[in-house]
Amino acid sequence: MWRYALKANLIIGLILLCGLLAPAREFSVMTYNLHNFTLDDRDGDGKDDDPKPDAECRALAQIIAQANPDIIAVQEIGGKPFLNAFQAWLKTEGLQYDHVEMLQRGKRENNLAVLSRFPIIGSTHHTNEWYSIGQAKVAVARGFLETEIQVDDTYSFHLVNAHLKSKVFSRLGQTEMRRNEARLLNKTVRRILEENEGCKLIVAGDMNDNPNSAAIREVTGKSRKNLFDLRPADAGGDAWTYYEKSAELHTRFDYIFANAEMLSDAVLEKSTVIRNPLTYKASDHRPVFIVFKSD
Repeated sequence: MWRYALKANLIIGLILLCGLLAPAREFSVMTYNLHNFTLDDRDGDGKDDDPKPDAECRALAQIIAQANPDIIAVQEIGGKPFLNAFQAWLKTEGLQYDHVEMLQRGKRENNLAVLSRFPIIGSTHHTNEWYSIGQAKVAVARGFLETEIQVDDTYSFHLVNAHLKSKVFSRLGQTEMRRNEARLLNKTVRRILEENEGCKLIVAGDMNDNPNSAAIREVTGKSRKNLFDLRPADAGGDAWTYYEKSAELHTRFDYIFANAEMLSDAVLEKSTVIRNPLTYKASDHRPVFIVFKSD
């Protein structure tokens, strides 16, 4: 009898050991500014009627396929026909995302979208955010796209996709406009955290400013109270995500921030900024890629 008991104990021990040694379940999130995946004046005739060239679209799809993210937050994409075209290009590289949410906003259709392999169980389009500069009342140009994604039966998180004011000149002051948008983004984050106590949350997107800027300090909250900059780097140690061709300047405009609850799930040793020879053909931005564990 004792032999059977010993054998049973050994089996139970092996099962428990295998459970301890089993790799944690992981999923990945990418943010990518697609660089005018819409109609634009590409031939200099003064008309916004030229789609993104096939060579650039193919390069985008190949770069994304290299990382094979489970969730993608994209910026600078046109309306639904362009979203459909983007998905078609991804399918040519074997990538399919069955769950999609899009926020359409802006005269140039520089919209936001989230594509996911996991169900999107909730979404909010933050399009009624306003700020004042002097006597001017200004709307956040592109809004903020909030989604809630269910990774498995026990793990879900909120993702806010944002694209802040560019550095293009404005008589109101593009720096001050971006800082105000960043402040409202943080207000949106605080509202989500207050209404969903203990939730996991990330903010992803193109913030159009440097890590030490006032805008980024507004996004994260004073003393990083609300969000933490995950800051991955590529294999060469470079963290830049944006190349300003006219100035031959590399800088970091694209980020994935996480709140404290989500920060502990980040697998930073597997996270990166994508380095690929096709980078400059696809976009003026490089994608940021973060791995998280859901156990």
